[in-house]
Amino acid sequence: MKGNDEEVNTIERIVKEMVFVLNTTGRLTSEDVETIIDLTLQGKEIINDNEYDNIVLYSKKDAIKAKTPNQISYMKAVRENDICFAIGPAGTGKTYLAVASAVASLKKGSVKKIILSRPAVEAGESLGFLPGDFREKIDPYLRPLYDALEDMLPAEQLRNYIERGVIEIVPLAYMRGRTLNNAYVILDEAQNATTMQMKMFLTRLGPNSKAIITGDITQIDLPSYSQSGLVQVKEILKNVDGVAFVYFDKADVVRHKLVKDIIDAYEKHYSENNGKSKKNGE
Repeated sequence: MKGNDEEVNTIERIVKEMVFVLNTTGRLTSEDVETIIDLTLQGKEIINDNEYDNIVLYSKKDAIKAKTPNQISYMKAVRENDICFAIGPAGTGKTYLAVASAVASLKKGSVKKIILSRPAVEAGESLGFLPGDFREKIDPYLRPLYDALEDMLPAEQLRNYIERGVIEIVPLAYMRGRTLNNAYVILDEAQNATTMQMKMFLTRLGPNSKAIITGDITQIDLPSYSQSGLVQVKEILKNVDGVAFVYFDKADVVRHKLVKDIIDAYEKHYSENNGKSKKNGE
């Protein structure tokens, strides 16, 4: 009897998960069903009643959820606004959740394409010294975006999407002159976008499109004479309806446990050094 009860409970969990996906996305694909069955049979706790609103996407490996309070606020802001800025340190899930939200919208049919972009500020003058053609030279700067997508979509489907242009991963400079309709657009590492590049990116948005802009204003790699567009835009758009700003801190770090300790150590170091500098200045 115990074995039968366990089987019944497993089937109930699988059905519950499938109903949830259908209700939240409007569709249930064969890949969703396979993922749900695989995860349930592995004994993984995918969701509970309190987490329904926090599920962003069923990936090929797991259910991707907003976990921390700021991540939950982030996904709520994304749902309620056409443009959302996510600002905070590395490892807080800004980019990963943005890509998951974009993939979920694509699967649901809310948008027809995903465009992921990054400034390639390191490319600059040194780009010509790197081996290979332009694509081979620029790919390392875009690699983190590929990594996120590879976690969320089967390899063949991802390759098909890229070949058909359903998913584009491009340097920020390639966005100039375009109008992006029915698209989910993500600008990653936006602290390295200049003020003009930020304006150019934001004005690409067309009808039925959403944009997420992520960045860490403590990690600006621009030349000293260039102002970060992400720093400037916080003041320019802070009171515009339909635009949201969400801020993350070290409490939101979801990478290896040492990442949070590393951030703490750096903050302590800079704080102590700044204190010494001010004291010496006096």
